[in-house]
Amino acid sequence: MNKEEFNEGLLAFLDASPTPFHAVANMVEMLEKAGFKRLHEEYEWSLQANERYFITRNGSSLIAFGGAQGPLEVSGARMFGAHTDSPCLKIKPNPELLRKGYYQLGVEVYGGVLLNPWFDRELSLAGRVTYLSGAGEVKSTLINWERPIAMIPSLAIHLDREVNNSRSINPQKDLPAVLMQCRADSPPEFRGLLLEQVKQEHPELDAERVLDYELCLYDTQPANIHGLQKEFLSSARLDNLLSCYIGLQALLDAGSSQPCFLVFNDHEEVGSVSAEGAQGPFLRSVLLRIAEDEARLSQMISRSMMFSADNAHGVHPNYADRHDENHGPLLNSGPVIKVNSNQRYATNSITSSFYRRLSEELKLPYQVFVVRTDMACGSTIGPLTAAELGVKTLDIGVPQFAMHSIRETCGSADPLTLYEVSKLFFNTVTLPQA
Repeated sequence: MNKEEFNEGLLAFLDASPTPFHAVANMVEMLEKAGFKRLHEEYEWSLQANERYFITRNGSSLIAFGGAQGPLEVSGARMFGAHTDSPCLKIKPNPELLRKGYYQLGVEVYGGVLLNPWFDRELSLAGRVTYLSGAGEVKSTLINWERPIAMIPSLAIHLDREVNNSRSINPQKDLPAVLMQCRADSPPEFRGLLLEQVKQEHPELDAERVLDYELCLYDTQPANIHGLQKEFLSSARLDNLLSCYIGLQALLDAGSSQPCFLVFNDHEEVGSVSAEGAQGPFLRSVLLRIAEDEARLSQMISRSMMFSADNAHGVHPNYADRHDENHGPLLNSGPVIKVNSNQRYATNSITSSFYRRLSEELKLPYQVFVVRTDMACGSTIGPLTAAELGVKTLDIGVPQFAMHSIRETCGSADPLTLYEVSKLFFNTVTLPQA
């Protein structure tokens, strides 16, 4: 697969996945098209050798696996982990605000959002809606307006002359989004608007009343390739849907006979402490059901390895001093091995050496990132999964600009590079041992 072909699919996936729910739904469609069979946690499993399966939790986390030709406790598993959520603005439960004839929605900040870039963007709304059916059943569906319906306008510089010197953002006061104009004596009820959208998108559903929702605003500008030589790829939610797409495509294209797993967790951006987060029981419970007892699970884990894929901070040419001078990853110079001696990343010398060997076998580039010693280090699902399971883990990621912005940028060559190495990882017969 060439770079242009790979990136074309990536851009389409990013545009179609404004929320974790949509991302998982899109990946489920791709898995089912490839022959993967859905499992349900509430039912008994009857797993068949050489079949491929997937399971979701909450509609926002996903585990897929397959390829086993023998006991997992002998061969171990090749795991690729990433997260489905991204920092964003979520709609509050009672969001309606009516000011000066403008109908606004109150928002809650989800994760470590870089707030300034959210102003003056053409925004849309998407997520999950739970409704009461005509038969009195509580059901859920996904909605997505797709077109621009909201904006958070900036205050004119004439009304805040010091804005370029000392601007700070109060998320309670400054972030409510303008949705429409309406009369003060007849403001619409937000759940009523949602019901109209549900009926428009899903006329086959017998929805009578919206009970609740999990919705977020998102930028409607599509993902694209840019740069004078088409060096860059920009989109919302590169952190971390980029890694999800890379892992999924690598597994689908690997054709591996080795036991392989995709592990895509929600809620990484808020600490991963949830039923479907990396610090929750989802992955371990699935592995235990496959292994069937604790002893075999322990043996399997000891022979397994995980790629924890999450984007890395590429060195910004205007702020190069924010990086250690020997560890400033460049866009289009290869994926980044992420190292932190305080265990904010789970990489050790064994897992990093293994990645170096795979990459060098393919004659593909890689880089190393260590945060400046006088700065705090971020983290990933890697240390959480490693601590929960005891699995050997590598923290790896594509370098990017503007992490946690409404629009992020990576090199257009790096996603394909990580895809190629991950595909080789899925086909590797012998994994490293401590």
